[in-house]
Amino acid sequence: MKTKFYKYQGAGNDFILIDHTHSTLEHTDNQFIEDLCHRRFGIGADGLMFVTKHENYDFEMYYFNADGKLGSMCGNGGRCIVAFAKQLGIIERETNFLAVDGPHYARISENGEWVDLQMIDVNTITKDGEAYVLNTGSPHYVTIQNNLKDFDVFSEGKKIRYNQIYSEKGINVNFVEDQGDHLFVRTYERGVEDETYACGTGVTAVAMAIAKHKNQTGHIKTDIKVLGGDIKIEFDYDGANFTNVFLCGPAKLVFEGEVN
Repeated sequence: MKTKFYKYQGAGNDFILIDHTHSTLEHTDNQFIEDLCHRRFGIGADGLMFVTKHENYDFEMYYFNADGKLGSMCGNGGRCIVAFAKQLGIIERETNFLAVDGPHYARISENGEWVDLQMIDVNTITKDGEAYVLNTGSPHYVTIQNNLKDFDVFSEGKKIRYNQIYSEKGINVNFVEDQGDHLFVRTYERGVEDETYACGTGVTAVAMAIAKHKNQTGHIKTDIKVLGGDIKIEFDYDGANFTNVFLCGPAKLVFEGEVN
């Protein structure tokens, strides 16, 4: 039997998407998902998502990392799945859908290639030395790094992700450099176990960590550059709670095909 798939990318974070609205998702072949995400022997992607039916929401999002395992929330994946839902005719310009970390609201541009995705509120940030640790739907470690363009993100990120504190559950490791009018961010992602071109929950965590680091409050807008392009983050911060959080960026169809 052949399965139709669609390949999307959001600021270089790329995903395989499959329409599963015709039935409930009861079983997944994790090895098959890992094989599809392999960049030499499969389609190639940072993760795979199923769009499924839900009686109380427009749809439900199931996200699997490139290692084939069910993942935590993926922000850029969330934006891509909204664009996919529009392509499928499930939604038009706005949606309320369900993900692993709860309900999400999103709005999409008329051409379907720019998505503003509301993320969860965050009220807890801790410190690990000089680094910030927080959960924006996925757990993140944020550290400030000079000369980030030439920094060895893979090696240094892997050390932190697999150290004694984080190795059991894993953590995504974000390195950020303040370049004046924007933040430059590079991320080592658990589940992918490599640097990715973008991480939506990661850049959200970075924007929050820098706001706390700088003692900023009010309505904050942050422009962020990643290896795959530009992303914008907006939120309200009162010094303790981050609310009305939006991850905004591109979500584009790359190609489609069929797999056995």
